[in-house]
Amino acid sequence: MLFRLGSLLLGAALALNAQANPAKPGGDTTTDKTGANAYSMPAANLSFEKRLDFSVGNSFFRNPWVMAPATTDARDGLGPLFNTNACQSCHVKDGRGHPPQFAGDNAVSMLVRLSIPTDGSPEQQQWLRVHGVINEPTYGGQLQDMTIPGARPEGKVQIDYQTHTVTLKDGTRVELRQPQLTVTEPGYGALHPDTLFSSRIAPPMIGLGLLEAIDETDLLVREDAEDQNRDGISGRANRVWDIAAQQTAIGRFGWKAGQPNLRQQNASAFAGDMGLTSSMVAADDCTPAQHCTQYPDGGQIEVSDDIMDSVTFYSQHLAVPARRNLNHPEVTAGEQLFLALGCSGCHTPSYTTGEHDSAALSHQRIYPYTDLLLHDMGDGLADNRPEFKASGHEWRTPPLWGLGYAGEVAGTDAFYLHDGRARTLLEAILWHGGEAEAAKQSVIAMSTEERAQLIAFLESL
Repeated sequence: MLFRLGSLLLGAALALNAQANPAKPGGDTTTDKTGANAYSMPAANLSFEKRLDFSVGNSFFRNPWVMAPATTDARDGLGPLFNTNACQSCHVKDGRGHPPQFAGDNAVSMLVRLSIPTDGSPEQQQWLRVHGVINEPTYGGQLQDMTIPGARPEGKVQIDYQTHTVTLKDGTRVELRQPQLTVTEPGYGALHPDTLFSSRIAPPMIGLGLLEAIDETDLLVREDAEDQNRDGISGRANRVWDIAAQQTAIGRFGWKAGQPNLRQQNASAFAGDMGLTSSMVAADDCTPAQHCTQYPDGGQIEVSDDIMDSVTFYSQHLAVPARRNLNHPEVTAGEQLFLALGCSGCHTPSYTTGEHDSAALSHQRIYPYTDLLLHDMGDGLADNRPEFKASGHEWRTPPLWGLGYAGEVAGTDAFYLHDGRARTLLEAILWHGGEAEAAKQSVIAMSTEERAQLIAFLESL
């Protein structure tokens, strides 16, 4: 595995117009900002004019949308069913979301996806090719727990936890919590008896344009669906529907890599999270049982192409913060452990970006620590809900860059993994299974000093 990794990194190192500097994980886009706003800075190499474009996108990302009709006609049309009224409400300070923290807390920065198993019919197979899932027939593809006045919310999300303890070799006991989802107060009757649920917190926004700029060939070369090299890792790209191109493409964004590019990701979020229609994606998660057409809307297109351009530019150019303590002995020792454990088999350290519409994102040597591929993470993390080619046990490898800033940005404890169950990085590691089972067992067997070194490395990113 290490030989394979070394060969891939050597190839990236020979790429033109890129300078290797692990202290700058986003290449020339990297920001030196620290603290609560570490995730909210523009790419450092943007021109003054482009920074103005970034600011415009930031405005539409942060400010709330309202129900129609309104004097603020550039931001009206919210709902009638929705999860939040602003992008920033989910991606708090452009960072990660969190599950509900107490009884009665709504799930503002955590979504619940809904679907049902396919019946195998040709009609459903055609639908799956374009949409990836079969929506729950009454509640659609996403549970919306908020509404405009007069409408009924689809329900409330309640998260309870079952806990168990893992004892490490040095005697340390770590409590892990397994979330148990309940939908209470369903607004439109019982859900389908075979409904599949998937709880997902909002991921951090940094470096997304750089991930979009990685050449497809550099991702596909890492596919090994049949584990032909016998390293225990069998990553594969998700194949999803590209609406603009009207063809299948590889997925890059979302917890199961269900979206091919940031514009489509944003359009889908406007539709699903806020009930807003764009020229790319209609806000059609309302079903006939919910009678959404009786409520006011903002017109045929509520998110104009200009607004979509601005929000997409903003989401592409949020900078990755610089690494810290890069040369600290504990950090360098932890990096060697990270490599020896085989973590880099999924969390691929480095790429050189290709040509992107944005010159700032093109030809940058970056250190995201992800392969953007799907991996079987075992029974413990499984949501048992397929999405396009992703199985119910598979998740896209999340990038690790900026990890050490997560708590500062959140202003409180950070929450990790797709549903926020992990309260610490160690908990997140101990939930790894499937293809990462061997690495997890090695962490369990580590000495106290080695484990501290590994965590120090992750916190340096």
